[in-house]
Amino acid sequence: MNSKISNICCIGAGYVGGPSMAVFANKLPNINITVVDLNKERISDWNNKDLEKLPIYEPGLSEIVRKTRNKNLFFSTELKQNIAKADIIFISVNTPTKTSGFGAGKASDLRWIESCTRTVAEFAKGHTVVVEKSTIPVRTAEIIKNLLNSYLKKESVNSNKKTFSILSNPEFLAEGNAIKDLESPDRILIGGEDETSIKILKNLYTNWVPENKIICTNLWSSELSKLVANAFLAQRVSSINSISSICECTGADIQEVSKAIGTDSRIGEKFLSPSPGFGGSCFKKDILNLIYLCNFYGLDQVSNYWEGVLKINEWQKKRISQIIVEKLFGTLYGKKIGVLGFSFKANTNDTRESPAIDIVTDLLEEKAKISIFDPKVTKDSIDNELKNALFKLKSRNMHNIENSELKNWNYCEDINEVFNNADALIFLTEWEEFKSIDWEKVSSLMRYPAWIFDCRSIINIDKASKYGLNVWSLGKSK
Repeated sequence: MNSKISNICCIGAGYVGGPSMAVFANKLPNINITVVDLNKERISDWNNKDLEKLPIYEPGLSEIVRKTRNKNLFFSTELKQNIAKADIIFISVNTPTKTSGFGAGKASDLRWIESCTRTVAEFAKGHTVVVEKSTIPVRTAEIIKNLLNSYLKKESVNSNKKTFSILSNPEFLAEGNAIKDLESPDRILIGGEDETSIKILKNLYTNWVPENKIICTNLWSSELSKLVANAFLAQRVSSINSISSICECTGADIQEVSKAIGTDSRIGEKFLSPSPGFGGSCFKKDILNLIYLCNFYGLDQVSNYWEGVLKINEWQKKRISQIIVEKLFGTLYGKKIGVLGFSFKANTNDTRESPAIDIVTDLLEEKAKISIFDPKVTKDSIDNELKNALFKLKSRNMHNIENSELKNWNYCEDINEVFNNADALIFLTEWEEFKSIDWEKVSSLMRYPAWIFDCRSIINIDKASKYGLNVWSLGKSK
């Protein structure tokens, strides 16, 4: 096995593949790195001269792409030729939850993993290190190994010999902070059976990551660790959100409670901010995967525990929607509701599983007129998410909302459009610019009695109240 690495190929130009390989290219200037994807539009966006139009927004990403693109970082739709010359191949494709068949609603759909593996098996040359980078179920490496071995048996009759090593190298990126997480990670996890291949990947990371932060395990521990990490983080979100409702009933203040428990070194301060719920591509999907795994092995009590984390998350969103209706005299018919933020968290344009989707859908079902402003999310992204939400409701026969009513929202380019003649404002994403809103100006634009619903604890309640605005803040009894 040749330990010298000249070419790396990453299959998948999404939220993991693109930023990860950009940082790799920046830290490994002597290695050519190519991100490949069959989605021509996405690759075109990555190659766009206007770096503001990259398909993914992450602070610091555009600067790295500017520095490395077309030098040692390339984006291409040519899978076969880039696979053939690669020494290491990262598989970073989507693994959505299955929507039909066995395990529907919980198990991961591995069609893209299988498709990529077959393509790698067919076109790779010599020895190739294949690295799982996608968030995947435990034992997926076994599937990859079996597929690769089946091709090796087929080709053993000819002289075109090839070999493979399989590693698990899950990402632990927090969207909105991905570049910092890649450049200065808490840990790098590498799972595998072949010590030489583990060392090769480890040596790449040691160019910028201290060796004591690199953890080497077996394949299955690595795969499970990724699911468990996300499950634990999601559990903390649901836990603090459950306490926010108790605070509202008892007169306690969730921010004071969070600070008090966060100073305990055994608990820590992170992921203790109340919110409308967790979103993003991984938390819900990974917990569902964990639940499926528990059910498969007959661990029903463990499965029930993790199902509880998801139930609290869904309840929190529905609870907020109901509070908004109650505060606005039990009806939203014809009332203008301004929504501030649609991405699932600040500093990203990712809307997948965003709490805003369900809350906005609830408000549209109440016949409200919705105006939405988000500094990074496009109108098309919001439109697609709301259409998908309606489709899911219809498929479960849970809707009272018509297609025409779903269109009863508008996208605002200017934040002031949201304020104008609004009956209420809802803060669903903690964008920094929302913290410095001019409440005197806002109060002059809204229709009274005007309500502010702070679902991210970012509003100065005293300032907003000073101008006659009613304020409801998550986890506070006022």
